Amino acid sequence: MFFLRTFRNISKLTNSQIIFNFSQCRELRKITRPIFQDEKYAARKTVKSLKILSDNNSKRIQNSDEPEDQLPALPKAEKNYVPTFNLAASINKSECLQELIKLGVNLNSIEKRKGLAEFVLKLDFEKNIKPHLLFLHDLGVQSELLGEMITKNPLIFKEDLDDLEVRINYLQAKKFKDHQITRIVTKNPYWLMFPTKRIDKRLGYFQENFKLSGDDVRFLASKQPKLITYSMETIRKNMFCITEEMGFDLEELRCLLLNKPKLWMMNADELIERFAYVHNEMKLSHEMIVQFPEILMSREFRIRERHEFLKTLGRAQYDPHKDLYVSPKSLVSGNDQEFVTNVAKCDMRMYEMFLKTR
Repeated sequence: MFFLRTFRNISKLTNSQIIFNFSQCRELRKITRPIFQDEKYAARKTVKSLKILSDNNSKRIQNSDEPEDQLPALPKAEKNYVPTFNLAASINKSECLQELIKLGVNLNSIEKRKGLAEFVLKLDFEKNIKPHLLFLHDLGVQSELLGEMITKNPLIFKEDLDDLEVRINYLQAKKFKDHQITRIVTKNPYWLMFPTKRIDKRLGYFQENFKLSGDDVRFLASKQPKLITYSMETIRKNMFCITEEMGFDLEELRCLLLNKPKLWMMNADELIERFAYVHNEMKLSHEMIVQFPEILMSREFRIRERHEFLKTLGRAQYDPHKDLYVSPKSLVSGNDQEFVTNVAKCDMRMYEMFLKTR
């Protein structure tokens, strides 16, 4: 069963917590029990790995006073941050940096994030990096994607391989397919930084609040892996906006989540602004919005410009049962030239003149 209790709001995550907080591994039976209510699956390999990990980390866990729900965000590039290390100056002297460049790692991006340049310079390629690369390769991560993954999250090399193995074993125990696991790790390099118990809680939140099946949870996690480790404060705020302020019911929520999970990662104010326009001005029903959720992914001014232009042409008609029907998806798809040609059925000069006179 997933852990389904209410969680505290999660603030921006910090480095030290990701590295030291693996959650309370002594509750092994709870962690390795099947996460989906309608499935029973024993994961002996996970149990064995968790026991090893528990022994290796018991002292570290006991000495940690950090709250379980406060996990960190990795360092981000700061606008006014002046790097104290210039990695480019050390390339000729460092075999490790040379190998990272061969992999396609962007050292300039790394040194813009506080503390990461110093960390990378201390790594030994054969000892600290190569084993992790082999681990990722065994998961099916393509070699051409390794550079991008390392650029985004070089702190993956700070994680013990036993810990990483446990987190993969957990997904396997919960019947995630190999291609789903590969996509999760590739699309969200930070996933493996999260302890197994926390991932279990996050998946449990979505299963409970959206009444998802086991297959739905696996589909969601692999379709948009970033959502599972995203800020819970943002997710809860958007959940309130979509249900209470926009008025979508549970079934509509589930459809929106599985089709466009990124809606729960957007700015809530912008999301409400877009909904207000398409629902109140364009008269799109909740059913139509659920059928074409792409309309909520487009910027409000872009929707407004194209809708008003279609109105001047007498083509702003979104009822599929009437003539001159325009799909809400086609309204926001493609560039201006494609919109003018395929939807407005006119020439680009007319659209440009319209934009100048607005």
